[in-house]
Amino acid sequence: MRMTDLAGRVAVVTGGSSGIGYATVELLLDAGAAVALCGRDGVRLDGAVAKLRQRFPAARLLARRCDVLDTAQVEAFAAAVEAELGAASILVNNAGQGRVSTFADTSDEAWLDELQLKFFSILRPTRAFLGQLQGQPDAAIVCVNSLLAVQPEPHMVATSAARAGVHNLVRSLATEFAPQGVRVNGILIGLVESGQWRRRFEARSGEDLALDWSAWSARLAHKKQIQLGRLGLPEEAARAILFLASPLSSYTTGSHIDVSGGLSRHA
Repeated sequence: MRMTDLAGRVAVVTGGSSGIGYATVELLLDAGAAVALCGRDGVRLDGAVAKLRQRFPAARLLARRCDVLDTAQVEAFAAAVEAELGAASILVNNAGQGRVSTFADTSDEAWLDELQLKFFSILRPTRAFLGQLQGQPDAAIVCVNSLLAVQPEPHMVATSAARAGVHNLVRSLATEFAPQGVRVNGILIGLVESGQWRRRFEARSGEDLALDWSAWSARLAHKKQIQLGRLGLPEEAARAILFLASPLSSYTTGSHIDVSGGLSRHA
């Protein structure tokens, strides 16, 4: 059996209807896992499921609309997964965008919103699925985090601080869950192609109007000093997630994989 053969495994991906989450669902299905995904946007979720079923017609796939900050919704999602697919052995925590703000213009309410999103989008799903994970061989939790956790940006002060907390949380959970047979790891992403970056491209002005997406994103990568000279692709982050979720990383816990194309400047 190939190490990346996940037949018989049940994987859960939060924020799985687009971007890195969707790319991760594709890779998990391709590896043979049964996959449950959730998202807040019902229309986007339905569209994602339609594409997935077209590509993987025989796959065991479950999708539920769920706000990961709502305890009751997350618990209902976890119960549905176990009832319809079986106990989960893989949980991918993937939720939350960045907040552009400085210390001077970040209100108390904005701080609380950012900290709640970054922490509880991990805490609530982890709490809901932990009982299922504990009973599975080589169970794994993977948290999608940002390079901001170790390389903060002054214009993203709240997000940088919250991401640093999540970096520590992954290590803490890894230590606590190791005796229970559950590995916990994360990835640190840099600039990855997303709807957010596409919207910024569409809103470009001035001399940037003459640039197509390829040229515009290459200029952005140069400005940000990304050594590989381009933005990352969702599937590139998803491959790192798949590695950490699979037996390929069976002796790895409490760690983070840098997926930033050389943007990282930390030791």
